[in-house]
Amino acid sequence: MQGEDAGLSMTRRDLLRLIGLSAGGAAMYAAMNRLGFAAPSPYQGTPALQGAPRGTSVLILGAGLAGMVAAYELRAAGYKVQVLEYNQRAGGRNWTLRGGDTYTELGGFTQHCQFDRGLYINPGPWRIPYHHRGLLDYCKKLDIPLEPFVQVNYNAYLHRANAFGGKPQRYRTINADYRGHIAELLAKATQQSKLDAQVSKDDQALLLDSLRQWGALDKNYAYAAGPATSNRRGYAKSPGGGLTAKPLDSQPLQLHDVLTSRLWSGLTDGEMIEFQTTLFQPVGGMGRIGEAFGKRLKEVIRYNAKVTAIHQDDHGVTVSYEDTRHPGRAQTAHADWCICTIPLSILSQIPMNVGAPMTEAIGAVPYAASVKIGLQFKRRFWEEDEDIYGGITTTDLPISTISYPSADFNSKGKGVLLGGYAYGLDAYQFTALTPEERVRKAVEYGSQIHPQYKQEFESGVAVAWHRSPSTLGCFATWTDELRDKHYENLCQIDGRIALAGEHASYLPAWQEGAVTSALDVITRIHQRVVAGGVA
Repeated sequence: MQGEDAGLSMTRRDLLRLIGLSAGGAAMYAAMNRLGFAAPSPYQGTPALQGAPRGTSVLILGAGLAGMVAAYELRAAGYKVQVLEYNQRAGGRNWTLRGGDTYTELGGFTQHCQFDRGLYINPGPWRIPYHHRGLLDYCKKLDIPLEPFVQVNYNAYLHRANAFGGKPQRYRTINADYRGHIAELLAKATQQSKLDAQVSKDDQALLLDSLRQWGALDKNYAYAAGPATSNRRGYAKSPGGGLTAKPLDSQPLQLHDVLTSRLWSGLTDGEMIEFQTTLFQPVGGMGRIGEAFGKRLKEVIRYNAKVTAIHQDDHGVTVSYEDTRHPGRAQTAHADWCICTIPLSILSQIPMNVGAPMTEAIGAVPYAASVKIGLQFKRRFWEEDEDIYGGITTTDLPISTISYPSADFNSKGKGVLLGGYAYGLDAYQFTALTPEERVRKAVEYGSQIHPQYKQEFESGVAVAWHRSPSTLGCFATWTDELRDKHYENLCQIDGRIALAGEHASYLPAWQEGAVTSALDVITRIHQRVVAGGVA
């Protein structure tokens, strides 16, 4: 998964919702492209790196997806590759926490994940859009099985603390009632000849037919209780069998109540291109991708390697680092070229002799705050009690999001929810708490939507990305102004050093940005190597 607290400032997601509701999908998509959210992947397959001089070496800093894609392709092309990774595992932000895992954040707080076998939470990326062709291709190459990720579930909830007395509303109810009332208003305007200047008579007849179908209107073009509306929003009593089979129609909400609730703001998420069906997830957790890369590259990755300095000269690049298990013992690694995928939030603190334009760019890009909280429950009550199988509930509470697992549907036993995905100012507030306090808050807030929380809760983990020692933040937050001033300088090859990662892409926060950034940079470095120089 972005933005800032909606109560104090407008998030990019909120902005996109408003653009979409007021100006339509085309305008929203254009805005998403400018902000770097929806740009379609440029992936056209892996580059053909032919003719590499024998023995040419490349040192890669970071075993996240960008670093491992670069290492995977360069090694296949005949380069001598070495990777230095701060963590004890491959994947970077591609990471899954499972039972038995231990994680220590800045400040010394250590969490011991107590999830049952087979249950997990993805603290970082958790879904793959269908159009992220590069990442999907590597999943195929690495034999990583995928399954659908449910983004939109019409039976999940939309919730605001001050709407409908704090009672969550089913997505399908708000969706049907909002569409129905809008369709009725537009039908009335059409019948009253108020659209004559914009719509021909023939098209008005077609428009009315389409509004009746789209909005579930009756023969008088009214949105009213009846079988058509109940079939969209749900029944007061569902149809069944036997003597009690007859259904009872539900009563639509009033337009005023729907509008003032502002729950309609949650209807557009699944329509943004990045969240449109179909999305995927690796079976067993997103971290399966990083783990698979790590196995393929195990001979060339040095773990627990904390980079302390990067120096280049006419003959190559020398990197100083220390083993985090034995701090204070300086070591060095040398190569002809260096691809650095270290997040800018960390890289800005490491001495590196590149030119002023790249140095300034590295220090200019802030990183988003984000906190993800995984909660294990004694039973899958969201399925058993509320018929929610996958999907997302959104709320204006600080947890922002509850995501229901898209695997093991209808199974017996326990389950893990994404019990909170806080970002912006809410994330800073959660980050200031201990992990135990974050989990407790998530249970407290979540129980306002699911009263079963307090009785069914067992254990939890909470990852605050600004306390992650290897990233100090979730992802790079570019603006149009920052991109205009710094993006090209960030992505240029400076002597023998080049950068890659989601921060060096127009797909920030997405793994596809890391993949395509890596492929771009290895292509350009290879061209220089084959050409015989650094100029």
